[in-house]
Amino acid sequence: MTTLRVAAAQLNAGPDPIANLALTTDAVRRAADAGAELVALPEATMAAFGTDLRAIAEPLDGPFATGLRKVAADVGIVVVAGLFEPAEDGRVHNTLLATGPGVEASYRKIHLYDAFGSRESELVAPGSEVVTFELPRVKDSLTVGLATCFDLRFAGLFTELGQAGSDLIVVPASWGAGPGKEEQWDLLTRARASDAQAWLLACDQAFATPVGTDPLGIGRSVLADPAGRVRARLGAEAGLLVGAVDTDEVTAIRARVPVIMR
Repeated sequence: MTTLRVAAAQLNAGPDPIANLALTTDAVRRAADAGAELVALPEATMAAFGTDLRAIAEPLDGPFATGLRKVAADVGIVVVAGLFEPAEDGRVHNTLLATGPGVEASYRKIHLYDAFGSRESELVAPGSEVVTFELPRVKDSLTVGLATCFDLRFAGLFTELGQAGSDLIVVPASWGAGPGKEEQWDLLTRARASDAQAWLLACDQAFATPVGTDPLGIGRSVLADPAGRVRARLGAEAGLLVGAVDTDEVTAIRARVPVIMR
């Protein structure tokens, strides 16, 4: 059996990457103090949507990513957070950085939010690669898959992540509020855990209403088990979710219901 203590740091990112890095650093330290070995932060942790993303985008050796690496190394925890990096065509990539002891990986969001009247693809260039990484442990390791927000609507990606051996899938999000959006979030996070037959840790932006724009998050960060059952959930406000992932449950559900390898 391998047990991993995980956390989701639900927060509100603003437009300033420097301020957001300070907010993130505090959240990561609180997660480490709670005993977590991995902490997820939201999509767009670096800067909230509605910011001039081209102006603030940085490469993966830029100040924001470097700051994430520093706090991850200082407290000995793996951090997964959303940032923006320049794309070759003048747009940006909506990127997740996973960094910490023995870990350095990145995932560029594949499925862009061209829905509900939004056109993320006008500003964001899609990624194309499914990404997993190995989380080293003292006696063994876990495989962690990465996905971002709107990816939750594409079951095939999560089946592929399960087939790649993911024990845990981390899903940072900025899930905009609106009619039915809470119900859709709750349904999709549970369904995608079941599709992958893996643990799923989804971290959303906390609910807040910026002046003149729609809310950029609904909160409700969640840890779901490989059968799609909710093991822990936050409300709408900022907060820290802490829970445990047991890989024996992944093995057991895949043995009882052998669907992802078919």
